[in-house]
Amino acid sequence: MNGPSPVVILIAAIFTNNILLANFLGMCSFIACSRQIGTSLGLGTAVTFVMVMTTAINYVVYHHVLLPLGLTHLTFIVFIAVIAAFVQFVEMFVERFSLKLYFALGIFLPLITVNCAILGASLFMIIREYSFMQTLGFGFGAGVGWAVAIILMSGLRQKMRYSDVPQPFEGVPIAMCITGVMAMAFMGFAGMVSIQ
Repeated sequence: MNGPSPVVILIAAIFTNNILLANFLGMCSFIACSRQIGTSLGLGTAVTFVMVMTTAINYVVYHHVLLPLGLTHLTFIVFIAVIAAFVQFVEMFVERFSLKLYFALGIFLPLITVNCAILGASLFMIIREYSFMQTLGFGFGAGVGWAVAIILMSGLRQKMRYSDVPQPFEGVPIAMCITGVMAMAFMGFAGMVSIQ
């Protein structure tokens, strides 16, 4: 296996190369669903599950179907189809077993399909030429990193309800400022481990 071990990739994907705070992928659902910790935890879990499974499936499809048949020009379409199918499965599962979470996530549960962080994880797996185990480590780490970021943001936004935020900064502007500060805080882990 070339490159870093799957454990190193996992740790780096959570902290130093957080897909949301380092690459700013998946921002729309991050800003919209980070108002309550319960919703953020549910969405973070769903995104992590979808990211792990779709990166693994997309690895197999890319290396054992698209690449041997010379169909790499269909990569985006195939990856999006795999993600859409898996999100449909997750949506049916959440609706069946947690109706409260299903209604709390609302439109953002089916919109996981177009969450660019999930597609980005599959594309990074190809660009960085990961093995299957490295892909699993990266998919899990990227999902956990995204979940950690949204849960931290929801906790901070709940605390801000009791803060005196200037009127021009209320809502999305203060959320973007906090996201920037969180990204700088996560840069403090940069010396620990890094993946490219």
